[in-house]
Amino acid sequence: MLLILLQALLVVSCVSLRCDPAFRGVCKPTVEEQPKCTDVLLSYCDDMAYTQTMFPNIIGHKTREEAEAGAEYLLISVIESLLGGECNPEIRMLGCSVLAPRCEKEKVMKPCRTTCEAVHKKCSHAFEAIDMAWPYFMDCDRFFVSDLEGCYDPLEGLKAEQDVEADGSFEILPPEPANTMHFTYHSNAEMITILKKTEEQCSDIARTYSIGRSMEGRELLVIEFSNNPGQHELLEPEVKYVGNMHGNEVLGRQLLIYLAQYLCSEYQLGDERIQTLVNTTRIHILPSMNPDGYEVAALGVQDNNYGEEEEGQRYETWNIGRTNAQNIDLNRNFPDLTSIVYNRRRQKGFRTDHIPIPDYYWFGKVAPETYAVMKWIRSIPFVLSANFHGGDLVVSYPYDLSKHPLERNLLSPTPDDQVFKLLARTYANAHETMSNENARCGSSRTLSQKGIINGAQWSSFSGGMQDFNYLHTNCFEITVELGCDKFPPEEDLLTTWHENQEALIKFMEAVHRGIKGIVKDEEGNGIKGARISVRGIRHDITTAENGDYWRILTPGIHIVIASAPGYARAMKKVHLPPGMHKAGRVDFVLQKALLEPDMQEEGDAIASMGTYDRFDPYNQYERYTLMADMSQNREERAEKPWWWNYFASPSGPAPTWLLKHY
Repeated sequence: MLLILLQALLVVSCVSLRCDPAFRGVCKPTVEEQPKCTDVLLSYCDDMAYTQTMFPNIIGHKTREEAEAGAEYLLISVIESLLGGECNPEIRMLGCSVLAPRCEKEKVMKPCRTTCEAVHKKCSHAFEAIDMAWPYFMDCDRFFVSDLEGCYDPLEGLKAEQDVEADGSFEILPPEPANTMHFTYHSNAEMITILKKTEEQCSDIARTYSIGRSMEGRELLVIEFSNNPGQHELLEPEVKYVGNMHGNEVLGRQLLIYLAQYLCSEYQLGDERIQTLVNTTRIHILPSMNPDGYEVAALGVQDNNYGEEEEGQRYETWNIGRTNAQNIDLNRNFPDLTSIVYNRRRQKGFRTDHIPIPDYYWFGKVAPETYAVMKWIRSIPFVLSANFHGGDLVVSYPYDLSKHPLERNLLSPTPDDQVFKLLARTYANAHETMSNENARCGSSRTLSQKGIINGAQWSSFSGGMQDFNYLHTNCFEITVELGCDKFPPEEDLLTTWHENQEALIKFMEAVHRGIKGIVKDEEGNGIKGARISVRGIRHDITTAENGDYWRILTPGIHIVIASAPGYARAMKKVHLPPGMHKAGRVDFVLQKALLEPDMQEEGDAIASMGTYDRFDPYNQYERYTLMADMSQNREERAEKPWWWNYFASPSGPAPTWLLKHY
């Protein structure tokens, strides 16, 4: 009997109570309220051409409060700053037409698809520049309708204002240029965005390209400037700048970002000096060789308060992010060719150029960043280079490894010591303070002479990048130390830019010192790999693909010799006056001849070390690529664009619709 009563009660409880006057409080008939037009109270939408809206809105927000709490409304509230003022207020008003649609006669009106498509065409590149997907709620096909369906123009109020302004007497200010410099530190994503926007703005002279990826999969992006980007032009010298080799030494990275923006804007503004430089030189800028280290260093700066640290702790934070993700110091990771030079300097026929990479080097730990830069250096006939560091205020030049038997610090000049001093002085003297004795700082201050110093005399080490450039290729590289504070406060960035701006330009112009020319055979064909020797300097350079060459030299009288296997040597006497800042043209025509015995001996001596073209004989590249690809997949899961923190909220779902590659 009890079981039957329980079942009866269960049935009654499952049936909805009917309205019965005998039961007070039960008679509440459900009346579904019809949505009505209400005032537009969303503050970022109060300048629309209408004043009435309705909820639910077009994407289903049931109330104004729900709309205000959504990521969609947050996006239109910050879009002006995210896009740097571009496409404002069109994007915001387009979003408002969906979040707070027009309401007339208690009915929602939808915005016109033609307006949406016009804004998308005009502004989609701005979203691509910051690596953001076009917002789903501005999908022109889903939430906008055609004119035949009775739509309205969401930009109606904006167009009316523009008509009034066009009739007025005051001037409409132009929008901020896309490459405006912002003197703040840039994340890796922001840096790439700036380089891409610069390429887009100056597409006739600029091009970005990747030379590889870091250990954690971040792109090593280069921006190139030339009047014919993407191609090596006959007799046009190639220059490169490399920054942020040590991830915690950040000024070079920032300066090179600013330099790219400066070259673009000044070229377009008609600056004759910049136009001449770009039109006669092929410039390559790699702002960050160690983007993984930079991310660690940037986090370390945010997380540490130096004022409360002990001395030992401060030393640790001083070096946070210096190495790459494998804990490899990239400026100790290149092949040590300097030791080979020292060991062979008493042998007949020894030389200090185009020394092959010894096979045993590949048995060590080679960082993917080092590998990428080596391939880059070998693939382009660079003539001049600088890499930028921090921790001192000086320009150092090769050799970096001391010739002392115990590798103690000792002046260790290259055969081109006078050329390197000239190049180092070019930068130091053009810098606002570097050559001033009172401005010296760091460990170099007791040894440097007017802002320049021999690397081995200052701090000897092997495996450095500038020694590798000089001994393995035609490229002459110096190291620029930009200041004793490796990660200075942002308010110092503007001053640092002004201090280095002239030096950055003048050093690139120095690539046009010395001589240049073409080595041809009797039929007029360029000879690739011909050697250009200068009497008294035991360091040759070789001709590029089409027989052209560049040889930086100091002013004076030089005996220049051109030679190639199977050809007779040719010799010319060259006089370079002190005031000459344009390379002298010195061409050679070589006649066919038997291979000279001394040249054969010289070739045999080098052959014993392996051939110059022997690079990565154990196929390390494939292994590094596989590791980088795996790391890239991890990064795509872990790392988000720089703007992601605007929208990430622990309380609500992440707006992954903003991510292009989600």
